[in-house]
Amino acid sequence: MANLNKNQNSAFAKLRIAVLLILLSTLILFAWIARNTSDFLAEPERANKASLTALPSCRLVLAPLSGDQPIDAEISRLQRQALNPNERGASVERLGWTFVKKARTTFDAGFYKLAEECAACMEASGSNAADALLLRAHALQSLHRFTDAEIAARQLVQTRERPFDYGVLGDVLIDEGKIREGAAAYQKMIDLRPDLQSYARAAHVRWLIGDLDGATELMQLAVTSSSPNDAESGAWAFTRLAIYQLQRAATKLALDSCDAALNLQSDYAPALLVRGRILLALNRPVDAVADLQRAAKLNPLPEYLWALADALSTAGDPGAAKDVESQIIERGASEDPRSLSVYFATRRDDIDRAVQLAEQELRNRQDIFTHDALAWALAAAGRPGEAKVHAKHALAEGTRDARLYFHAGVIAALNGEIAKGGRYLQKANAMRQMLFPSEQAQLVVWEAKISEPRNPNNRK
Repeated sequence: MANLNKNQNSAFAKLRIAVLLILLSTLILFAWIARNTSDFLAEPERANKASLTALPSCRLVLAPLSGDQPIDAEISRLQRQALNPNERGASVERLGWTFVKKARTTFDAGFYKLAEECAACMEASGSNAADALLLRAHALQSLHRFTDAEIAARQLVQTRERPFDYGVLGDVLIDEGKIREGAAAYQKMIDLRPDLQSYARAAHVRWLIGDLDGATELMQLAVTSSSPNDAESGAWAFTRLAIYQLQRAATKLALDSCDAALNLQSDYAPALLVRGRILLALNRPVDAVADLQRAAKLNPLPEYLWALADALSTAGDPGAAKDVESQIIERGASEDPRSLSVYFATRRDDIDRAVQLAEQELRNRQDIFTHDALAWALAAAGRPGEAKVHAKHALAEGTRDARLYFHAGVIAALNGEIAKGGRYLQKANAMRQMLFPSEQAQLVVWEAKISEPRNPNNRK
C-alpha cells in the first residue's frame, strides 16, 4: 500500500511538471505572437512616420513642442494625426493654421515660421496646392516678407477665388503701400463673404484714406459679426474700434470696446495697450501703467514699451521708465525696426541708426508709415529737404493721424514753410490724445516756436 501511494505521488508530480511546462510553453508562444503581431501592426505606422519625417519641412513641424495650454494639446494631437496617410494633408494644414493662432496669441513670430514649414510640408507631400499657397502667403505676410508673400498671394488668386485668398492678397498689398490695389482685393472679399474679417479690412482702408466715419461704421459691423468661436478675431476688431473711438475723443466708448475685447480674450495685449493709451488721455497715468505693464510683458514691441516708459515717467517713476527705455533699444531692431527708428528720432538719440533702420524698412515696404519714419529720421538728422519728400508720401492718401500731422508740421517748419507747418500742428493738436506724452510735450514746444513773431519774408 505504501508503495502504491508512493507511485501515485510520483505520477502526480510528473503530471504537474508536464502541465506547468505546457503552460509555460503556451505563455512563451503567446508572448512571441503578441510581440510579432504588434510589430507587424506598427510597421505601417513606422513606415508612414519615416516617409513623412524624411521630408525636412515635415520633420520640423512634427517635432514635439512644450506647453500646457489647450492649444498645445491640439498641436500634439494634429502632429500625431498627420502620421495617418488618409488624414495627412488636412491634418498638416490644420496644424499650420493652429501655429498661426499660437503666433497671434503668444506674439511669437517663430510659430509663423512653423506655419510656413507646414505649407512646405503640404507641397512636398502632394497636398492641395492652393491650400498650401494660402497658408504660405499668410505666414510670409506675418513675417514681413512682403515680396515673397505677394508672389504667393497673386498665384493663389489666379488658381482659385475664395474670400481669404483675396483677403491675404489685400493684406500684403496694403502693407506694401499699394492701397488702391489692396482695397480692390478687399472689395472682392466682401462680395464673396461679408463678415467680420472682410468688414474689418475694409474699415482699415477707410481709415487709411481719411474716412474716420466710414471706418467706424464698418468696424461696428465687424464687431456685431464677432463670435466666441473666434475670440481672437473679435478681440482684434473691438480693439481697432476702440482706436477709432479714441481718435474721436469718445473715451468712454473706447474703454467699453477695450473691455469687450478683453471679455473675448483676457490678457489681449493690443487691447491692454489701447486701454493704457486711453487712460493716459484721461490723465490717469498710474492706472495706465498697470495695463501697459501687462501689455508689454505679453508683447514687448517698441510701441508697447514706449507707451509704458512714457506712462511711468508721467506717473513720477523716471527710474523705472529708464529701465524700460533700455529694453526698447535692446530689442527694437530685431522686433520692429520702424518703430525703433521713430523712437530714436523723437528722442534725438542715435540719429544715424534711426535713418539706417528706416531706410532698411523702406526697401521692404513702401507704405505711408515707413515713409513717415524715414522723413522723421531725416529731419532729426538735419536733412529737412530730403525729409520733405518722404513726408509728402506719408500724407498722400489723406490719412488722418496725429503722428503723421505732427511730423509733417515740424518738417514743414524746418523747411521754412511756417504757415503750412502751423496748419499740420493744429491738426495734430486736435487729436493730441493719439500721441504719447513725450510726443505731446514736443508738440507744445513746436507750436510755441511757430507762433513766435517772425520776419514776414520768411513765411510761406
